[in-house]
Amino acid sequence: MQDIEALWADFARPIVTADDYLGSLRGRRMNVYFMGERVPEPVDHPVIRPSINAMAETYRLATERPELASAKTEIGGCQTNRFLHVPASADDLVTKHEMQRELGRRTGTCFQRCVGLDAISTCHSVTFDVDAKKPGAGYHERFLAFLKRAQRANIVIGGAMTDPKGDRSKPPHQQADVDMFLHVVRRDDKGLYVSGAKMHQTGAVNSHWLIFMPTMRMTEADRDFAVVGAVRVDAPGLTYVVGRQTNDTRVVDGGALDAGNAQFAGQEALIVFDNVFVPHEHVFLDGEWEYATTLVERFTTYHRSSYVCKTGLGDVLIGAAAAAAENNGVEAASHIKDKLVEMTHLNETIYSSCMAAAYRSTATKSGAYINDEMLSNVAKHNVTRFPFEISRLAQDIAGGLVVTMPSEKDLQNNEIGPLIRKFLQGRDGVDTVDRMRILRLIENMTIGRNAVGYLTESLHGAGSPQAQRIQIARSMKIEDKKARARKLAGVAASPPKT
Repeated sequence: MQDIEALWADFARPIVTADDYLGSLRGRRMNVYFMGERVPEPVDHPVIRPSINAMAETYRLATERPELASAKTEIGGCQTNRFLHVPASADDLVTKHEMQRELGRRTGTCFQRCVGLDAISTCHSVTFDVDAKKPGAGYHERFLAFLKRAQRANIVIGGAMTDPKGDRSKPPHQQADVDMFLHVVRRDDKGLYVSGAKMHQTGAVNSHWLIFMPTMRMTEADRDFAVVGAVRVDAPGLTYVVGRQTNDTRVVDGGALDAGNAQFAGQEALIVFDNVFVPHEHVFLDGEWEYATTLVERFTTYHRSSYVCKTGLGDVLIGAAAAAAENNGVEAASHIKDKLVEMTHLNETIYSSCMAAAYRSTATKSGAYINDEMLSNVAKHNVTRFPFEISRLAQDIAGGLVVTMPSEKDLQNNEIGPLIRKFLQGRDGVDTVDRMRILRLIENMTIGRNAVGYLTESLHGAGSPQAQRIQIARSMKIEDKKARARKLAGVAASPPKT
């Protein structure tokens, strides 16, 4: 068991710059594994470091453009990173989306902080609602105290929602192994202990604290699974297994060309909780199973609109495809222009639906603004489709060389290097290596390491396509639409129910 002040002692000085952030990650006693080996210092691991660099950009952007990536918060009474700021107006959500697109442009990958902000925003309103129904529960006060410290320290908070789930046909309490859903193991006068796991956790190793939440609607029998709380990422009992990503070890092959984007990448991890202690001060729900659905729906409404970040990646990929066409000398061809227009149309359609969800946001009872639910689900449904088509068109424009190109080591070989430079030459005046670099970037984003963040994450993150279709069906007001159609058609009444 830990003293609350001791838990925050490492964050006495606020993190301001990207270098501050990198320094804050060093020397932590985390139980991290990758490729079957324990990682003593993730900051120095060549495969993990690009994901840390991507998250560091959230601090760099805040120092370079504070009006975009930081905010004055009433909770902490300070200027803090926008990823810690509970949106208090529609303009806050609009600016959030503009920030997310810019970070996507800067990194060409997932910068890993959206889920934390969306967890914060969700907890703000849900804890308020629970306390209104259960006077004296004190969840909202605890949450505000936690967030106040976090904002003043300017730390990274990660969000942990997705459980392993086990047998999907059974609720949490009926699982053969109860660890398939994170749950309370025991409680004492100091706090509670949780065990289980969280899956696919973006930027988990790169964060300072985690907020864990239930992943689905629950019944009273699932009371011990309906728990929300915050823990330090280096809390005793936590183990991290960093997931593989396509071509992730290219960064250790030597050189930077074959990686496509050697500087930035995303990161996901399996987090195992083994009797992890959570002090009462950091418990924000405990047993309120009836609010699990509300929490999940609000979180997904925020997070599905947060996939506006993919338009920033789309900007990079469209630019790479246009550069590839130029390097091939075909940029003036009408079919190339048409494909670039189509890519842009799809990218801006995603952006417009996300921004519309922000502009149409409304205030919850706690004062936190939340995106329009219907438009957020429409936005995310677009994201499950359009990046795949944008990627297909990028590969179409780039040509087959995007997957058949020799390696950088071949390029550096004294015998075959000159041959590669000769036969991979494109347009006159374009350096062969520059042409190769653009093609590697397209490979990286469409089938390589950062396709994880641009494609598969777009499909499954914040819920797979069917989850959005369910929410769209619930919100589409079909009876109202039928009534309007009947009125205009002169139909007096609806047909009898069968």
